[in-house]
Formats: sequence, C-alpha cells, structure tokens
Amino acid sequence: MTHVIGLISGTSVDGIDAALIDISGQDLDIKIDLVASATYPYPHDLRERILAVCAGAAISMAEFAELDDAIALAFAQSAQNIQTTHQKATLIGSHGQTVYHRPPLGGAGELLSRGELISSPLGYSLQLGRGAVIANLTGITTVSNFRVADIAAGGQGAPLVPRVDAALLSHPQKDRCVQNIGGIGNVTYIPPRNENWLTEIRAWDTGPGNSLLDLAVEHLSAGAKNYDEDGCWAASGTPCHPLVEQWLSQDYFHLPPPKSTGRELFGVTYLHQCLKDAETYQLSSADVLATLTELTAASIVHSYRTFLPQMPQQVLLCGGGGRNLYLKQRLQMLLAPVPVLTTDEVGLNADFKEAIAFAVLAYWRQLGVPGNLPTATGASQEVLLGEVHEVSKSA
Repeated sequence: MTHVIGLISGTSVDGIDAALIDISGQDLDIKIDLVASATYPYPHDLRERILAVCAGAAISMAEFAELDDAIALAFAQSAQNIQTTHQKATLIGSHGQTVYHRPPLGGAGELLSRGELISSPLGYSLQLGRGAVIANLTGITTVSNFRVADIAAGGQGAPLVPRVDAALLSHPQKDRCVQNIGGIGNVTYIPPRNENWLTEIRAWDTGPGNSLLDLAVEHLSAGAKNYDEDGCWAASGTPCHPLVEQWLSQDYFHLPPPKSTGRELFGVTYLHQCLKDAETYQLSSADVLATLTELTAASIVHSYRTFLPQMPQQVLLCGGGGRNLYLKQRLQMLLAPVPVLTTDEVGLNADFKEAIAFAVLAYWRQLGVPGNLPTATGASQEVLLGEVHEVSKSA
C-alpha cells in the first residue's frame, strides 16, 4: 500500500484540491482508498494575479518568478495540511496551476488565441508551482509537469485523466461517459471492459464548463459574487436558445478530437463577445446566466452526438459543475433517456476525482507505467508522464 497525495488547481482557479489516497496494484488493476480530501483556497491577491496572467496580462520575469514561487509554496502547504492527522505520504503528484495552454497546429491550435494565429506545429502548456520546491518543502518525492511528455510526443497534453478514468470507472457491460466540469469541460468515453476496450476509449475537452459562468457572475454582480451557488441565479432566468445556437457555431465545437482548450479561448474576451451578442435580445442578468449555462450543457451534448461512436448508457459527472443543480438538470433534460449520475454514486469522490487522478499518475510514474492515452491526446505513443523530483540530500 502506497500513501500518495494528489494536488491540482484547475482553470476555475478556485483553490488547490488535495487528496490523500492509499493505492495498491499494478497498471490498470489498481485499488484506491480516499483517506482525506480538502480544498485550500488561494489568498485573494494570489488568485487575482493568477487570473490576470491567464487573461493575458503582461508581467516581468521577476513577477513571473514570484508568482511561480507563491504557487509552489501554496501547493506545498496544502500537501502538508492534508496529512497532519494521517500517516505521512511517500509520494506527491502535483499538477500545478495552468496559466497557459496552446494545442498544437492541426487541431484547436488553428483557432485564434487572443487575436493571434497560432503557427507552431507543437503544443505548449505551462503549469506553475515547481515540483522540486514542493519536494524539498515537504520532504516528499514529488512528480510534476505531467503534460510536457505527451506534448513532446505530438499530443495535446490534455486531457490526461482518461487512463485513470478507465482504471477506476470502467464497467464490464456498460459504456460510460465520465464528464468533468471544471472551468473547462472534458469527457472520457469508456466502452465496456473487454479485450480491445482500451484502444476504443476516446476523450477530449468539450468546451466551457464553469469558466464563462464564473466570469459572468463576477461581472453581473459587480464583483459581489464569483460563482452561482447551485445554479440558483441561472435557474431564475430563461435561456435564449437562438443565442445558444449562434454560439455553438463557434469553430472549436466542430473540430474533431483529439482537441483541448482553455481560458485562452473561453475566457474574458469570449465572455464580452457573448454579452455583446446578448444585447440584441435584451436579456436580464438571470437570462444571461441561464443562456451561458445552456451553452455548457448543449456543447457537451453536441459533442457526444457528433463525435461518440454511440451514446453512452450512463453519464457520470465530476468536478465543480456537478454541484450546479441547474446545470445538472439541463444536462439530464438534453441527454434523456441517458441517466446522468455523479461519480460519487459509483464509488469515486466527484469533488476530488481530478486530485485523485494525479496521485494515480504519480504512482504510475514511479512504477514506470505510461499515463497517457494516445487515442485521447493524439500523441504518437504511450509515454511516462511527469518529472520526478527527489528530496535533496541536504534537506
């Protein structure tokens, strides 16, 4: 039994999700037990700096170094806090904080990003919060920088959790979609576990998750709120379906997988265009939120109907969007008769599934087990994911 901590802060930049798990087994035949989990919010100033950089704010190299240091320190403190009353972990898997993600040319990378045409055939993804710092502050071997190896092999570097989803959420008879709704939505389609099932898994980013909703709430509330609790505000409005159809014509939704995206596309600039489009319909604030929520739900369903080999028999939600009751209701309505559940209902914590996944990826890295799925990311081959940072002998 190995005690591993998984750490991640997603595109919503809500805070650092930490999961302490016990894990045993080999390759896809693993068993996990969630020992402890918690979310540690960023200090307000640090969160604002991260969001500004994600939105394209220019900073000096000195400011960049300070930001990287601050994020690494916050991640290390989260790892220390999660194990204070438990047996000390022997391994940390830290995703870090994504501040920039650019898919390779030939996929979503052909889209405009902040008004500039992406011309590189290679992808690029930057996560701050150096693993070497976390290792030496905690005294625990840390695996970080998970995306670069997949990108070097020609992949998108995202999504990286499908192989973990396959190990923990496959079913012998049913095909499932595991739908994570963080700032960005991503799906893993898992066919029934049979002889060739692993090669038939598909995964990609479906588009906006909570990112546009959170930005809209902050804008419409003049900064008084930063998210729509339970989707109550959106539920009080009426979605404008012609506007949703207009937004669904955006190029990203029609690109075939493998594909990935982020705030570079579905961020502040995109929201402002959505708000401008909404002026034509004279929508209330609640109507705007209902329409943006409908976009998230409709883009997920459009993605399934367009790119899956067949509709799944179950959809399993995880991530913060799974707690948005209005969004979940809209998904269930649009996907009927396919049942929409949460991963909690099949035995895997929905709030901390992503943190658990990076703990598993770190465990696989130590065992020498590849962590990516080329059918999901478009990489040319399976590769080991993550850079291993041992504790300095002098520490």
